[in-house]
Parts: sequence; C-alpha cells; structure tokens
Amino acid sequence: MTVGEVMGGHSTAPLKNVSALMTLVMALRDRPARLPGIGVGSGPSGFGKSMAAQYAQNKLDCIYIEARSFWSSKTFCEKLLEELQGRPRGTISRMMTDIVDIMGNHPNRPLIIDEADKLVDKKQIELVRDIYELTQAPIVLIGEEELPTKLAAFERVHNRVLDWVLFQPCDTDDTKHLARVVLRDQVAIADDLIEAIRIKTGGRARRIATTLYQVKTFATNAGLKTVDVATYKGPIVSGETPRRTGKAG
Repeated sequence: MTVGEVMGGHSTAPLKNVSALMTLVMALRDRPARLPGIGVGSGPSGFGKSMAAQYAQNKLDCIYIEARSFWSSKTFCEKLLEELQGRPRGTISRMMTDIVDIMGNHPNRPLIIDEADKLVDKKQIELVRDIYELTQAPIVLIGEEELPTKLAAFERVHNRVLDWVLFQPCDTDDTKHLARVVLRDQVAIADDLIEAIRIKTGGRARRIATTLYQVKTFATNAGLKTVDVATYKGPIVSGETPRRTGKAG
C-alpha cells in the first residue's frame, strides 16, 4: 500500500491535514504577484506531516526534499540539485546558481522542504530565502510544532510567509477514512473501536495506521469479519513505553 493510498484513499476525500496542505501549496502556486510565496506547515510527530507532503508532491508535481540533521550547507545544495535533476558540482555558490537557474525556469513549481527545523537550527534557512528571492518559486517548509517560533528569529524569512498550517490530530472521520483504506473490505470495524483507537493514539495518523494493521492481523488470525472493543484483544499503539508487569522468575 502506497503513501498516497493511505493518505488520499481511492474514492473518498483525503485526511483533513492532507487537504489543508494541498490548499496551502495551491494558494502559494496561484498567488497574485507581489504576495509572499513561502508557506509553513507544523505539528507534533506522528500527525502525518511527511505523508501529507509526499501526497502533495505526487498530486501537484512538487519538488520534495527531506532535510537531515547531519547535512552541511553544501550537502543541502547537492541534495536539492539531485532532486532537480541537476549536476551537483563545485562550490556552494556555484551550486546555488545552478539551483536558481533550474528553478527559475519553472517558477510555479512548488518546493516542499520536510524537516525544515534542521535547516533553521543550523541557520541554513537563509539559503532557502535566497532561493525564494531569486526565483519567486512557491516554497513550503514542513516541521515540528516549534517551527513557527524558530522562524520568528529569522525575520527576513518570517516576513515572507503567506500562510501557516497547523496540523491537527485525526478526528473520527479521519480515523474512519484510514480504517477504510487499511482494512479495505476484508474486516469491518465498529464505531466504538474506532473511537477507542482515536483516543488512545492521541489522534496521531501514524499510530492509528499502525494499530489498524494490528486490527487487521488480529481479525484474520481469529477468523473474524467484524471487530469491536469487546472482541479486539490486540494492541493499540499509544506511544507509551512498554513496561514489564511480572516478576522475573
């Protein structure tokens, strides 16, 4: 099952966080001239930020790059050039010129940078601002809950943000959507178990999807076609650290 299937489904609407990010990307791409072209999406781990970004990448032909904590400024330029089908070579200055040239030829093609916190922490976010200033291409920064606060320290970046998306925990409809995609028509899940999963996972999409796979496995092994709170004996991924309950023998 692909990321797009989990987040977007088949004939049903995608999760609300996916819809919000898609709307942000399209607003940046279609913005009137002279309006700022940077967008920010932020939220806690497990809220489906990366999956939503990859879904937008596939649907809207975005450039997508996921920053790493060990990257230098040169590595960032090399990785972005690779995504642009360019040839990473030479100094940072040379590679930035190549990036600007390639992106400048397609100024409406959005760039999504996942884990953008890492660029902010290393002050590499100024490279992103340079790319934006020289190309005016729409750029979306995706990161953890504190990303907007961190960006406030970089006023020249912060002032160029058109809009902000605060990713939300999955609600009941989102949880049902994930259940339809993960379980398909093989297992029916009762509303009481849907709600129990939503609450115990904290509405985190990753935990919900993982739990639903556990439900599917449990139902298959038990020969059940319908599962509810009373019949489900498998785990719900809450994020709590496992603890040993009995005494050692």
